Amino acid sequence: MSVPEELSTIERSQVANLSQTDVQFVQADLVRMYHADAEVVTAEEVELEKSAVGNLKANHVRVQNSLLATVNATEVSAERAVTGYVQAENASVSGYTGAVVAGSAEVHQGRTGLVAGNDVHVEGGRTFLLIGRNVTGSVTTLIDSRSALIAGLTGGLFAGLILLLGRTLFGRK
Repeated sequence: MSVPEELSTIERSQVANLSQTDVQFVQADLVRMYHADAEVVTAEEVELEKSAVGNLKANHVRVQNSLLATVNATEVSAERAVTGYVQAENASVSGYTGAVVAGSAEVHQGRTGLVAGNDVHVEGGRTFLLIGRNVTGSVTTLIDSRSALIAGLTGGLFAGLILLLGRTLFGRK
């Protein structure tokens, strides 16, 4: 893949098909990217395969083997993807994800830092922190809601004692 001297911008169109190119901004009703990079993508529907996007805003997103920094969408389906942050009404992710915040979140065979949602379903996934009203599936969490509460209370108590001790030892008389 050749590196262009200047990143280009694709104006609003009905359909944008990108292959083996680098662009700054894409705005279209339907965006399809294959082996392409974009800084910002705004669309009604987006399909990515082996591509990278910095900031993605769309209603419907389908991703395979791609890299995404932030996604804000109504519906997201990401398979074998590396994603920083996903905010969606319905999200289904597999691969590596920093954070998923969704009304309905599904994690399949992936590792996720934070999963938060009303309905959370995890199959064979690992999470650091899981927050959900209805949680189903098999998940391994490092910190659940109860552990996070206990860790927060313990940390707050410890920090308060250290500040009180410091004020007592080094405070004005």
